[in-house]
Amino acid sequence: MPNNIGDTVSLPGFENLTEGYNKYLRPYFGGKPVQIALSLDIASISSISESDMDYTTTIFLWQRWVDPRLVFHGNKSFTLDARLVELLWVPDTYIMESKRSFLHDVTVGNRLIRLFSNGTVLYALRITSTVACNMDLSKYPMDTQMCKLQLASWGYDGNDIVFTWFRGNDSVRGLEKLRLSQYTVERYYTLVTRSQQETGNYSRLILHFELRRNILYFILETYVPSTLLVILSWVSFWITLDSVPARTCIGVTTVLSMTTLMIGSRTSLSKMNCFIKAIDVYLGICFSFIFGALVEYAIAHYSLSQKDGPTKEIEEVNITNMFNGSVTSYKQQISFASIEISSDNVNYDDLTMKTHDKIRFVLRNKMRKIISYFTIQNPSNVDHYSKLLFPLFFMLVNVVYWVYYLYF
Repeated sequence: MPNNIGDTVSLPGFENLTEGYNKYLRPYFGGKPVQIALSLDIASISSISESDMDYTTTIFLWQRWVDPRLVFHGNKSFTLDARLVELLWVPDTYIMESKRSFLHDVTVGNRLIRLFSNGTVLYALRITSTVACNMDLSKYPMDTQMCKLQLASWGYDGNDIVFTWFRGNDSVRGLEKLRLSQYTVERYYTLVTRSQQETGNYSRLILHFELRRNILYFILETYVPSTLLVILSWVSFWITLDSVPARTCIGVTTVLSMTTLMIGSRTSLSKMNCFIKAIDVYLGICFSFIFGALVEYAIAHYSLSQKDGPTKEIEEVNITNMFNGSVTSYKQQISFASIEISSDNVNYDDLTMKTHDKIRFVLRNKMRKIISYFTIQNPSNVDHYSKLLFPLFFMLVNVVYWVYYLYF
């Protein structure tokens, strides 16, 4: 059993070495800061959540520092029981932006303490932590996320503890071997920074790693079905305008199927509905083309029904002929209720059209001409042009979409 004398302890078997050792005081207390060299072994990265914007990782954290109070003669190193960690000073390293963390304790606490003759202490822990990761999901599912793991001291500022990476980028192992369900680790790098807090300037170590989402699943699950639904809606262009049930059935079915696909896509990411994602844009494009194919048939069928129905013959009157014609032609077109016209005595002032009647007549003719420009003379041409224009515009929009989200 250790001998407790106030704040001092002695390790069993090292009584002469650690006599008077105070675990509450850091090495070099009152002098230079302690250099803590860290290295990481990433065992796993799992449960990457876009909804909660975090990831869960299991790491082996290795910390090395020199404590001159633990120097002993010889070239050997000693591995101590993990429970003896309570008798030594250890740094208060913590994971910044961690939501939940725990130390593994099966079958005993997963901690290691090893002493070297030159006073170097190696302290290892196995930790599972859920860490926040701010994600930009505007390009989902063609996105690449940059997450980070930050380590710092909780209570000791830069005057007491200085963190360093043990071997630079080589201090992190295991990331290149990870196999994730939706992501691929593209690259990673380490940084050493300082952060200014209310209580001082703290040393901080940062591991940045880039996760690129695997898009193949989304292509098979969403992009291919939505594209096929758009192509299916074009089948109605090859069906005659008289086949109302067939064309209506295709249009309504594809619209409903596309709506179901859109709802299913957003249900899987219910907490991210505030984001306009790349997949939402594509589904919106597909829905617009499918709905446009349904509207195209409505326009063509209406034009056909108007053409086949009774038409009114509109008599066009030329204003110039009205003024230059004979008095007899005016008698045939204009009836005068209150004026008696004599064949021997004609008052031309009474035959002159009023100004507002002229304006109304001219406007009416202009409107008829404008409407004639938009009147579909041959409704079957609507399907003929749609067979070409719908696929052409859809391919053009696809080229713009994929180029933008893949390269910009």
